[in-house]
Amino acid sequence: MEILSYVIKGAMEHKDSMGTGSLIVPGELQRMTAGTGITHSEFNPSTTDSLHFLQIWIVPEKNGLRPGYEQRVFPIDEQRGKLVLIASQDGHNDSLTVHQNVSLYAGRFDNGQAISHSFGPQRNGWMQGVRGSVLANGEELRAGDGGALSGGETLKLRARSDAEVLLFDLN
Repeated sequence: MEILSYVIKGAMEHKDSMGTGSLIVPGELQRMTAGTGITHSEFNPSTTDSLHFLQIWIVPEKNGLRPGYEQRVFPIDEQRGKLVLIASQDGHNDSLTVHQNVSLYAGRFDNGQAISHSFGPQRNGWMQGVRGSVLANGEELRAGDGGALSGGETLKLRARSDAEVLLFDLN
């Protein structure tokens, strides 16, 4: 598995059998390749603050990958009003590398802001509502909701409140 951890609120501590230890906070993304095997733990290090995060599992393009770890900061202010690439197959634009033909974008929008994203003819999409409410091609998505888009379609997104979304551009 390719395991992506995206913290929405709070902080998550990570420890693994490769000797990696880190703290992940909002505005960061972590990728762990489980590959041929890894032992790890993730937990809320705080006894007073809550933790809210998404853990995304993606089947890798091939079996037998060496376990790996990567974490990067994607400043929240740079995500405002647009979709920012945070993970991709080749790690372009300083995104994390995922061993699969996927591009993952994060975006934060003020109420009323609008953007569009075109998918190639052989590409599909999945949008995950993280916070707030958006209209995605006329359909309302709230935090926790997801929506699929089929090949060649253009996503037209408009925030109905301050909102945060993740967009997967998939094979």
